[in-house]
Amino acid sequence: MNKNERSRIESDLLQTFLIVAEARNLTRAADGLGRTQSAISVQIRKLEDALSVKLFHREARGMTLTEAGETLLPAAKRALSEIDRIGDLFAKPLLGRVRVGIPEDYGTGVLEKVLATFAARHPAVEVIVRCGFSGRFPNAIERGELDLAVHAADPLDRVGTVLLTERTIWVAHPELKLDPAEPAPLALFDRDCWWRDSAIKALERIGRPYRIAYTSESISGVKAAISAGLAVGVLAESTVEPPMRVLRESDHFPALPPSALILRRREAVTEASLAMEAAIRSAFGTA
Repeated sequence: MNKNERSRIESDLLQTFLIVAEARNLTRAADGLGRTQSAISVQIRKLEDALSVKLFHREARGMTLTEAGETLLPAAKRALSEIDRIGDLFAKPLLGRVRVGIPEDYGTGVLEKVLATFAARHPAVEVIVRCGFSGRFPNAIERGELDLAVHAADPLDRVGTVLLTERTIWVAHPELKLDPAEPAPLALFDRDCWWRDSAIKALERIGRPYRIAYTSESISGVKAAISAGLAVGVLAESTVEPPMRVLRESDHFPALPPSALILRRREAVTEASLAMEAAIRSAFGTA
């Protein structure tokens, strides 16, 4: 790599490097930055490729700096400090209001940290958050009630940006007895949505009998029915909680299509909404 190519190293890569170096663990670094582990890994690889060196030893107990990493550490701190100083010379506070829809099952974790970081960085922006059943968010965007929304959908949904894709799975309480010959009790959302439709279509496709035993307008209600041993539910893999057990095809529950987390925004944009969109995309490594 030549000198000009090295000069184009992004400050965001150096910031990620410093956080990982301090945390010595991808999970803790991701929590600190409000990003996914995969996004952090991609950034570290980009920095290593840009410098043509290995910066970390990746071990079972965590990550430690290589000799090259130790050399970069003080230089990265000085560079970021100078960048911050320059930015403060001409920084103008971001103003306005941004209304964001966050799905209930993702209200904590990465998205929560994104919102907290954004509010701290742009204190003059009024951030209004709607957290709940995300199936309503696309219509809220169309009606102009939200500026941005993150919602679960079919990965083939072409409207918006796919933030992540993950497995959708059947889950039940370990003590729930399920007889393949008897209708499976289901806990589903109480309205038409991608989750409900996918579950029913999958069961009907293999001729598995079912009955809707419990309905709720929220994911917390569906989870409560599962945890109480009342019914079988459908969840994104990352939202499964102990002591739920995963049901497989050997349990006579068919494979389900993957689900996606999608970021959608209204056509009329503001500086505040664009900044929030950039923050969310960056946290998921799609910037």
